[in-house]
Amino acid sequence: MKRLLLTGNLLLVFFFVSAQKKNASFRLHIQRANSGIIIDGNADESSWTTAAEATDFYMVLPMDTSLAKVRTVVKMTYDRENLYLLAICHHQPGQRYMVESLKRDFSFGKNDNFLLFMDPFDDQTNGFSFGVSAAGAQWDGMMYEGGKVDLSWDNKWNSVVKNYHDRWVFEAAIPFKTIRYKAGIREWGINFSRLDITKAEKSSWTPVPRQFPTASLAYTGTLVWDEPPPSPGSNISVIPYVLGGYTKSYNPSKSGDFKRDIGMDAKIAVTSSLNLDLTINPDFSQVEVDRQVTNLDRFELFFPERRQFFLENGDHFSNFGYSNIRPFFSRRIGFNAPIIAGARLSGKLNKDWRLGAMSMQTGKVDSNGLPAQNFSVLALQRRVFSRSNISFLFVNKQLMNYNDPDSGKQSFNPYNRNLGFEYNLASSNNLWTGKFLLLKSFSHGVNSNDWVNAASLQYASRKWTVGWQHEYVGKNYSAEVGFVPRRDYLKINSYAGRLFFPKKGKVVSHGPRISSAFYFKPGGGVTDFENFMIYFINFRDQSYFNFWVADDYVKLLQPFDPTNAGKDTLARGTEHYWKAFGVEYASRPQQRFTYSIFTRFGGYYGGGTRSNVNIELGYRFQPFVNIALSTNFNHIDMPRPWGITNLWLVGPRIDLTMTNKLFFTTFLQYNNQQKNINLNTRFQWRYRPASDLFIVYTDNYLQSPLSVRNRAIVLKFTYWWNL
Repeated sequence: MKRLLLTGNLLLVFFFVSAQKKNASFRLHIQRANSGIIIDGNADESSWTTAAEATDFYMVLPMDTSLAKVRTVVKMTYDRENLYLLAICHHQPGQRYMVESLKRDFSFGKNDNFLLFMDPFDDQTNGFSFGVSAAGAQWDGMMYEGGKVDLSWDNKWNSVVKNYHDRWVFEAAIPFKTIRYKAGIREWGINFSRLDITKAEKSSWTPVPRQFPTASLAYTGTLVWDEPPPSPGSNISVIPYVLGGYTKSYNPSKSGDFKRDIGMDAKIAVTSSLNLDLTINPDFSQVEVDRQVTNLDRFELFFPERRQFFLENGDHFSNFGYSNIRPFFSRRIGFNAPIIAGARLSGKLNKDWRLGAMSMQTGKVDSNGLPAQNFSVLALQRRVFSRSNISFLFVNKQLMNYNDPDSGKQSFNPYNRNLGFEYNLASSNNLWTGKFLLLKSFSHGVNSNDWVNAASLQYASRKWTVGWQHEYVGKNYSAEVGFVPRRDYLKINSYAGRLFFPKKGKVVSHGPRISSAFYFKPGGGVTDFENFMIYFINFRDQSYFNFWVADDYVKLLQPFDPTNAGKDTLARGTEHYWKAFGVEYASRPQQRFTYSIFTRFGGYYGGGTRSNVNIELGYRFQPFVNIALSTNFNHIDMPRPWGITNLWLVGPRIDLTMTNKLFFTTFLQYNNQQKNINLNTRFQWRYRPASDLFIVYTDNYLQSPLSVRNRAIVLKFTYWWNL
C-alpha cells in the first residue's frame, strides 16, 4: 500500500502548471520623484501630482463580481534612498473609522486598513507587506508560500496617516535598505488591498477570487520602473541591547537573582537580496508569553516561535513539511541550554533560487552534564514552472566533545540529523496546490524504519474545495530539532466542501464541508478515525454561524489520562468510540463590543461525556484601549475513578496604546489544569524606528492556597544603528 501511495505522490511532480501570470495586464508605472517628499500625510508635493495612479479597485468580499463601492487611489514614486507610497482611502462623509487599537501588526479583519503586497522578484512566491490601519498603526511582514504574511518580521520605515471628513490618507517612506531585491530587475509584482469594515467590503487593485486572500501573489499586477531601482549601497545594521532584571522564587523559597547582560545582533547585506544575520549572547525576555490552552490531547502541543532572530526568512526553515511533521522547529534551540551565538545567511540568489543556512551554538549545562551543542540547518529552494518549487533541507544537531558517561550518569544522543526533499505545487491561478515530502533521519544506533513520506493535493475554486492528504512516519524516525509529536503511523485524510451564493438576503454564502481522517498502525489495523461534517453560514455583515457533527474512534497505544490533570490512566489497547456536535458563532466586527462562542457536546473516552464552551469577548475604546476576555470551560463526566472534572482557562487582556509608538499590555491567565495563575505585563516604547525600551513584569501564583510562586522584572534597551 505504501508503494502505491508513493508512486501516486510522485505524479504530482509532473503536474502541468501554466506559466501565464493572471493579472499581467495590470501595470503601474513608477517614476523618480522630481521634488523632495515629506512624510506628513498632506501629499502636496509636485512629485505626487505627476505620479501615475492605481484606482478602480475590484471587490473581493462579500462578492468578487464587481468593482469596489469605496474608492481608493494609490500612487508610488522613489528617490535614491526610499520607495514612497501614497494611498487615499475615500469613504462616506462623516463615517468614523473602525480599529481595535494603535497596536503594531494589528488583526487584519478587525481594523479598517490599507496594505501593500510587494514581490520584488515577481516570482509569485515571496515578498514583503507594508500597511497601516486607519488610525495609523503600522503593519509589516515577510511574505512566503505565495500569500502568507509573517508579521514577526520588523524593520525600519516611516509612515503617517491623516483623517479627513470624507477620506483618510496614508503616506509612507520605505528605505531600499529595508527590503531585499535583485539589482537590475525593472518589473516587480505588486498589489494593494483595502478593508472597509463599515461597508463590510474588502477590495484590491487587481481582481482576486474571493476564496483567496488579497495577499495572494498569484494575482499581483506589475510595478514598472522607469529605470532599474537604485542600489541600497552599504547596508550594515548593528542592534545592541543592555538588560537588567531581578528574579525571585517563593515556592520553593530561594534568594533573589539579579541579572545584568549585554548582547548584540547584526544584519549585513551580502547582496541586495541576500542577508547575513549574526547574534551574540541573544536575549528574548521581551517576547510575549505563550497563550495557554487546555490540553486534552494525547500528544505534544505546538506553540509558535516568537523570538525575533529566528523569524526573518524563518519560513524557509520551519515550514518544510506539514504542521505535525516538521524536521526543523527553532524552539528546540535554547530551551534547555543558553544560546551563546549564531549566524544565518538567507535570501534570494536570483528569481529562481533561494538559500538559507543557519548555525547556532549553545553552552553546556553543568547541572545535568549536557555538553555544548551545535545546531546547523541548510535549506535550498528552486522555483519550477510558474509558482511551484523544489526544496532540500539538512538539519544537524551535534553534541560537542561528548563521550558516553560512566554507568549511572545521564546519557545523551551524540547526534541527530535529518535530510529532506519537498515538492510544493502551486498552479498559476492558485486553484491547485499540493505537496510531496520525503524525509530520513540519522541517529546513533538506528538504521531502519526512520523514513517519512507524505503528500497532499487540493483544488479550491469559488464553489468547491476538494482535497486529499496522506502521511507515513516510521517507528524510528527522529527529529530532535523538529516537531513530530506522533510516530509509527499511516494517516489518510480526504475532504470536500461546497459553497452556495444567494443572490440577495443577509446570507452571502453557505454550504457543507465533510472530512474523514483514518490512522493506521503499519502492519496493523485502524487505531483512530474521525468523520466530521460542518455547515458554514456566512453573513454579509461578516458575522458567521456554523454547526457541526463528528464521529470518533480511538484505540489507545499508550496509557492515557483523559483529563491530563494527574488522575488515573486508561489502559493501553482499550478502544473508545463517541459522537459529538457543536455550534460556532462570531459577531460582526463593526461593533465596538464583539464576541464569539464555540461549543462542543457529546461523548468522550471511557463511555463518558465532555461539554466544552469557549467564549471570546472584546470591547474597544478606539483607538487607545482594547479589552479582551477569553474563557474556556470543559466539563468531563466519566465513570469512577475519574468522576467529574471541571477545567477552567480564563484569560483577560488589556492593550493600552497611547500612540503608535507607546504600548502597554497586561495579560492574566488562570489555568486550573496546570494549577497556575500567570500575570504578564509588558511596556514598550518605540522611541525611534525599530529601536525599543521594554519593561516586562511577570508573576506566577499557585492556585490553592493562593500564593506567589515566582516573580520577575526585566528592563531592556535596544538600539538599531545603521553603519
